[in-house]
Amino acid sequence: MARKLRVYQTSLGFYDLAIAAPSMKAALEAWGAESNLFHQGVARESDDPDIVAAAMSKPGVILRRPVGSSGPFKEHAELPSHLSGDKLDHRPKRPRAKSKQPSRMIDDKSARNAAVAFEREQRRRESERRRDEAAREKERQRRQQAIAKAQGALDKAKQEHDRRTATIEAERAEIEKRWQEEEARWEKQREKLETALHRARD
Repeated sequence: MARKLRVYQTSLGFYDLAIAAPSMKAALEAWGAESNLFHQGVARESDDPDIVAAAMSKPGVILRRPVGSSGPFKEHAELPSHLSGDKLDHRPKRPRAKSKQPSRMIDDKSARNAAVAFEREQRRRESERRRDEAAREKERQRRQQAIAKAQGALDKAKQEHDRRTATIEAERAEIEKRWQEEEARWEKQREKLETALHRARD
């Protein structure tokens, strides 16, 4: 059975965030928070009827509005208009008093529908996360294959270089041997011919 949803609110970066989720833990996971924002006092359950209605209309979807504003929460919100450089100037304080508008109570059927929609959105996010992981794994494997192919080509080229170098080295050794043999032969022949020349002069 789908769990009843509650609406949670926090501020991260340039935005106020709101989400309809079954628990604080689920809200933190959806926000991608690495610490417990509720224990830190920067996140809370919201009972504002406008925020509750907006979040319940899109369960599990993170809604945003510029930080410090009192405008409606939307799936895609503009950046705050009161930015100075990378900092916020004089972030206005939002009154915590409850709205004087009549409470927009969520009936049981709407709550059940919202809970089902939240679980559907949660499954969609999980499916999207798995697709992203599969794409990253595919890219990693493609890169590894490219590296292996390049390494194989380099190894093959080095083996061919080593083979040619060994052949050239053997040929050079053979030429060196023949050169030495020729030098020795010439030395003997030169000595013999010079001796004959000396005898002829005498």
